[in-house]
Amino acid sequence: MSNDRTIVGLDVHAKATQAAVLEMTTGELSFRRVSGPPSEIVGYLQGLGGSVLATYEAGPMGYGLARAAAERGLDVRVCAPGSILRRPHERIKTDRRDAERLARLLIAGELSFVRVPSVQEESFRDLARCREAARGDLMRARHRLGKLLLRRDIRFPGPGSNWTQAHWKWLNGLEFDDVPSRAVLADYLTGVRALEQRRGALNDIIEGTSPESPWAQTIARLRCMRGINTVTAFGLCAEIGDFHRFAHPRTLTAYLGIVPSEHSSGEQTRRGPITKAGSPHARRLLVEAAHHYRHQPAIGMALARRQDGQDPRACEIAWRAQRRLHHQYQRLRLQRGKPANIVTVALARELAAFAWEVGQLN
Repeated sequence: MSNDRTIVGLDVHAKATQAAVLEMTTGELSFRRVSGPPSEIVGYLQGLGGSVLATYEAGPMGYGLARAAAERGLDVRVCAPGSILRRPHERIKTDRRDAERLARLLIAGELSFVRVPSVQEESFRDLARCREAARGDLMRARHRLGKLLLRRDIRFPGPGSNWTQAHWKWLNGLEFDDVPSRAVLADYLTGVRALEQRRGALNDIIEGTSPESPWAQTIARLRCMRGINTVTAFGLCAEIGDFHRFAHPRTLTAYLGIVPSEHSSGEQTRRGPITKAGSPHARRLLVEAAHHYRHQPAIGMALARRQDGQDPRACEIAWRAQRRLHHQYQRLRLQRGKPANIVTVALARELAAFAWEVGQLN
């Protein structure tokens, strides 16, 4: 790092920003509190003069400050919160200390920076995360209804599984003798129906807008893979962004947090559960898609429609993925008797590598 640069750590809030300014030439550390929204800090950074390198923590304030600074030629980076070191015994937290810590870690090269998405990419990512939030709300609403019936020892007799048409017909026919129970059942049923409608509407919007997204071509190619439909491919692209920024599939799997953790010392090597770094949304999508590879490799009607007219290279990668992942499932689950969840996560890790290969196609 050049010794004539001015290093600035920013603790950004909605109504004010605390700046810690460190002059590399003199070693002087000063503080300044800038009132107003985050965009106000851009003028302050320009007033410092010379070469400025600033950073702030990724969070609810988003990327507007980084974009506004880039438009004016300023180097403002967004750092990952997980890379900010904090002492276990430290019990005092203030804006000044947070800003100073960012400045010192920036000098030491101890920060990891996140990629700043474009405005269009962020809008499509918000759509994917909105759909994910609706899915989570629907799951919790269904659980509440299911636990109500379980407490009353009421069970669906079949045929079929829960949330099928037969199950809904059975739910609509349930009756309680007391008014409070009838009110609770009606409210839970209404909540589930409303959330199903929300999820369906968001699915339709994703289906309609995915060709307009920055990743339209990648989404179309990812859909050639078993277990990855438009919604799944859209969510993966929204969380990963450009696959080309990952030089090797190992870097992608580490970014998604589906690699084993490790605690090794001396001659001992110990690996534990996956790190769960990065986007939980992308991990869930990959794990759900990995369940499909338990079955024999085949191209069904739905998959054939998704592959129709697509890049033959993507279809070839998808077929290799089917054969490889099904073989791994048989080896790990059936022959070695590994737990089902561990096997599924292992398949999801390899599926991410095949998705990386598809994403590298020009």
